Amino acid sequence: MKYRRLGKTGLKVSVVGVGTWQFGGEWGHDFTQDEVDAILAKAREEGINLIDTAECYGDHLSESFIGNFLKRDKREDWVIATKFGHHFTKRFGREQRWYADDVLRQLDASLKALQTDYVDLYQFHSGTDEMFDNDDLWTALDKQVQAGKIRYLGTSIGRNDNVYQTDASTKVNSRVIQVVYNRLDRKPEESVFPSCERQDLGVLARVPLASGYLSGKYKPGAVFAETDVRHNHNPEQTLMKLKQVEEIRENEVPAGMNMAVWALAWCLKHPAVTAVIPGCKNPEQVVSNASAAELLSDNHPQAWKQ
Repeated sequence: MKYRRLGKTGLKVSVVGVGTWQFGGEWGHDFTQDEVDAILAKAREEGINLIDTAECYGDHLSESFIGNFLKRDKREDWVIATKFGHHFTKRFGREQRWYADDVLRQLDASLKALQTDYVDLYQFHSGTDEMFDNDDLWTALDKQVQAGKIRYLGTSIGRNDNVYQTDASTKVNSRVIQVVYNRLDRKPEESVFPSCERQDLGVLARVPLASGYLSGKYKPGAVFAETDVRHNHNPEQTLMKLKQVEEIRENEVPAGMNMAVWALAWCLKHPAVTAVIPGCKNPEQVVSNASAAELLSDNHPQAWKQ
């Protein structure tokens, strides 16, 4: 595993983390605690120290699975990132909750679920610019930083070209940007990444495998179960993406290389990107994801210096 500095947080994070939306039951499988424990134990074994979750991955369900694991592990060895702004109502159903009092209740619920007294990174979760421009919210969050419940604030931008929220990061004391970035969607390279580099923000690339399409496992015409969020994707766009994946595999991926590993390393080679946070359904996928670190050089601008 390789490690990088998460922007001006100064946190040391593995270049590959564990994304955990799937633990909330919206990716075609209902996880058990034993399955989650096996995934996170394998992540630790592979040198991964970064877990990204959210209050709305199930009703704090993903966080609860992680908390039960952390209770039996060393909390201080992990960088735990979670998010706020949505309330889970049903599978694929959310309520927007952005007012300061609501968010503070979400924070306490997340801490309880995670069975910890602090989170390393607390992220504004894909809200509108109107919700972002709320001084009361950021003042309340800053007080939680001072109280020790939050180490650092971050912003998970909904649109991956949202340079407005990215540019405002320093103003609201947000030190990390989480953004959709992958070989099929390079939009952040235009304005978001340059803004991150100017402000020394950490960057977490989410959906680095394009919802699994870049894993190389799916052919044009693939069908997903109704309990899988990809079932709700536009069929024409899905077909177009899968055709593009086949072209990329043929023209860009070295012969014999696992396409998912290649796709993760591709993201990580951009100088603005600190880490990728792919989901995983089993320990074998954790090992595969982690191996992307082997394809990286040590001269990245954020490479961890001992």
